[in-house]
Amino acid sequence: MVERVDQQQTGRLGLAGWGFVLAWLSMVGVAVFCVVVTSASLVLVTVGIPLTLFTLPWLRGLADWHRVWTADHLGIPIARPYRPLPEGGALTKVRSVLTDRATWRDLLWVLVDGTAGVFLTLLPITFLLNAVWYAVALPIVVSIVPNTFNANYGLFDVTTVAGALATGIPIAAVSIALFWWTTRPIMRAYARMTRRMLAPAERDRLANRVAQLTESRAETVDTQAAELRRIERDLHDGAQARLVSLGMSLGMAEDLLASDPDAAQGLLAEAREATGLALAELRDLVRGIHPPVLADRGLDGAVRALALASPLPVEVSVDLPGRPPAPVESAMYFAVAETLTNAAKHSGATSAWIRLTYADGRLGVMVGDDGRGGARQPADGGLHGIERRLAAFDGTMMVASPVGGPTIVTMELPCVLSSVKTSPSSGTA
Repeated sequence: MVERVDQQQTGRLGLAGWGFVLAWLSMVGVAVFCVVVTSASLVLVTVGIPLTLFTLPWLRGLADWHRVWTADHLGIPIARPYRPLPEGGALTKVRSVLTDRATWRDLLWVLVDGTAGVFLTLLPITFLLNAVWYAVALPIVVSIVPNTFNANYGLFDVTTVAGALATGIPIAAVSIALFWWTTRPIMRAYARMTRRMLAPAERDRLANRVAQLTESRAETVDTQAAELRRIERDLHDGAQARLVSLGMSLGMAEDLLASDPDAAQGLLAEAREATGLALAELRDLVRGIHPPVLADRGLDGAVRALALASPLPVEVSVDLPGRPPAPVESAMYFAVAETLTNAAKHSGATSAWIRLTYADGRLGVMVGDDGRGGARQPADGGLHGIERRLAAFDGTMMVASPVGGPTIVTMELPCVLSSVKTSPSSGTA
């Protein structure tokens, strides 16, 4: 797991405040631990089954919140390790979550977070409050109520304002220095501890990866079978039918050539027209398999062609230092085409944009529109089809589509570029 140190945005004061919040959440986590363990212990008497299914999302929700927090504020992402819930009844689901190692790691994390986590997260705010007390609050209290503290307070004389300042300023300076120099390392240590507890173990990660690849392979086989059936259907209903008609017209023209040359000439003209239509349908079919513009101009030119053909005005920005492999280009091309089609048909958008980039060995495309949002991913929908197409290349797709818009579809494919291009390009299609 790579730590994205460059993405740290939260300052020291913010981290100290968040540390206070995290300390309170640690106490909440201990309460959730007690509830979940109690519910799981009652599984054998039936009532624990619905209770476990009801309370376990609290535990996972709390862990997920910490995963998001560490990524957003400290640039340390933590992957989710949970197995998907199986199909079946409540007992099957409870058995699945209780045999999931990630569940027990979450419970162990709650205990560690409630002890070592509280200590770490409260240190920065403690240093800061200590400095404020000695530098500001203590002299004010002594000035308002003289002789509040006896001469033994802190082993120094603080019975007067001068004594309080002489005592408090050095201590406050040390506390501020500790706050300044240790806040970020302390919070990063907390984030690493959290990652160690909440990230998937290597064995679980490999098991999840195998399951994901198995599912992806099955979906790829189904997709390829469906694509072959589509090609067969298009050939049968289109070009094949026209070629059969062409053969019949030529046969009749051959029979009429000697007895009725005019009729034979008409049939030959029809045959020539049928030939043109058959060629056009074959070109369309080939275009659906691998568009010529993709082979000729690459993904950059093909995406721009899609933007020009879209009924929406589409702004295109491309920053590719080379050309991806042909299968990757084809998969991303059709994914972008499907996304633009969805935006034009269903979003109610007035404009759209495409960002095509390459970084860290991954080809990334973002397609956005200013429509009404609320996009969903039904199992038989176009977005799910895009996800299946990308999964065949170990790619990913994420959809952000709040109600009211905008909708942003982010797609990534791992690949190696084959050639070098010197400068990015952008424009409006």
